[in-house]
Amino acid sequence: MPYDLGAGLKDRVVLLTGATGGIGREVALAFAGAGSKVAVVDMDQKSADALVAEMEGGPHLAIGYDLRPVAGHAALVDRVVEKFGRLDVLVQTAAVLARRPTIFDVSEADWDLQHDVNLKASFFLAQAAARRMVEQGKGGRIINFTSQGFWSGGFGGSVAYAATKGGIVSMTRGMARSLAADKITVNAVLPGAADTAMMRSGMDEAALAGTIAQIPLGYMAHPSQLAGAVLFLASDNADYITGATMNVSGGWLMY
Repeated sequence: MPYDLGAGLKDRVVLLTGATGGIGREVALAFAGAGSKVAVVDMDQKSADALVAEMEGGPHLAIGYDLRPVAGHAALVDRVVEKFGRLDVLVQTAAVLARRPTIFDVSEADWDLQHDVNLKASFFLAQAAARRMVEQGKGGRIINFTSQGFWSGGFGGSVAYAATKGGIVSMTRGMARSLAADKITVNAVLPGAADTAMMRSGMDEAALAGTIAQIPLGYMAHPSQLAGAVLFLASDNADYITGATMNVSGGWLMY
């Protein structure tokens, strides 16, 4: 019998944050191509609508939503369940990066913004999604996004961003232990340098070339090269994987 790389993804209901960003967009298109039903969440409703219009299959759902007010997360999950009848997978690609020239240029506002979006919102949305998955009684998948910087540390003004991504790894492991009895797996995907607007922000060509020089494969990943890892972790092929951080960094980070 042929091995099905997308086992179980057809009709699976996915809630995806950061959906119109470089990586999120490719993840949304990949899930749609695999036959999943996807609720795409991003700050801008028009951008989310435009993405859904491009996606195969369906039905899908576009939601314009600011993730920072965590009191609204339960209602966000409810909206997805009202549309599709259940929630099977949460994928959290939403993140912000406030890259500054040096560590001394990082402000309290920079710190708070990145922690509110990257870490605090990720925890509370995962909490709301997990609560619904427990009520459904059929398990589920939570897939978070960290960064190569969680291990190597950020450089200069990206220290605050890297701190949030270290928190994501610790949070992922703790949630994996806490939710395993309910058959909910919790894993993280670790990009290195993915060629996105966020990655390029605040970097001149020399800095970018220096980053690429550290990658053994010799190039930044196209965002679509992260999608496969996400779909694998959401598929039936990853039933026995939880608490893992999947390294997709082109060899920049090896462990």
